[in-house]
Amino acid sequence: MSRTDWRVVHQVAAWCLGYPDDRLLDRLPLLRDALAEQRRSEPVRLLSRFVEHLARAAGEDLRTAYVATFDLDRHQTLYLSYWTDGDTRRRGETIAGIKQRYRSSGWLVDTHGDLPDHLPMVLEYAALADPAGGRALLQEHRPSLELIRIALTERGSPYADVLTAVCATLPGRSPKDRAEAMALGRAVPPTETVGIGPDGGVPVLLGFPTSRPGTVEG
Repeated sequence: MSRTDWRVVHQVAAWCLGYPDDRLLDRLPLLRDALAEQRRSEPVRLLSRFVEHLARAAGEDLRTAYVATFDLDRHQTLYLSYWTDGDTRRRGETIAGIKQRYRSSGWLVDTHGDLPDHLPMVLEYAALADPAGGRALLQEHRPSLELIRIALTERGSPYADVLTAVCATLPGRSPKDRAEAMALGRAVPPTETVGIGPDGGVPVLLGFPTSRPGTVEG
């Protein structure tokens, strides 16, 4: 094969970033086969390594690690608008804009209780609904992607491979540190909070379910 199909990479990455329930683990042979059909590019190599990590580890260990990494610690959150808007009023506008892009493409998506800016959902949009528009949306949120990648790398998380693979599908090199990532354009330290947390200081961050109920967003 002469080139890598980024739609396949984005779809596999979306699944890899999903909650590792039995349904996902049962899909691992399908993920392996999909990657094996692609040219051996760096994103394919990284995703293949992560799929093997999922295959080797015990399911309960994977689920515990997922919750600890993404649901209980905002420093690796997969909600893209948090990295650009924080807990500010702008965040609602960003989320509404992403949702409108889904609707404009005619894509009907089951959000599984998540917000439209959840990275696995954005990746599925790029893979299934509008490859060009989805890739443009990912590029617009490149600072968020790079900051997540850096946070996961610093944590020593296997999920860093998945974010590195996603970033490698986009034009331009990845920044070497947080300062460079924020300088890409959109990432800013959040200042205007929507509400105040129960301790009177740090706002409570909502929208981090530890399970994925099957609800459909209209």
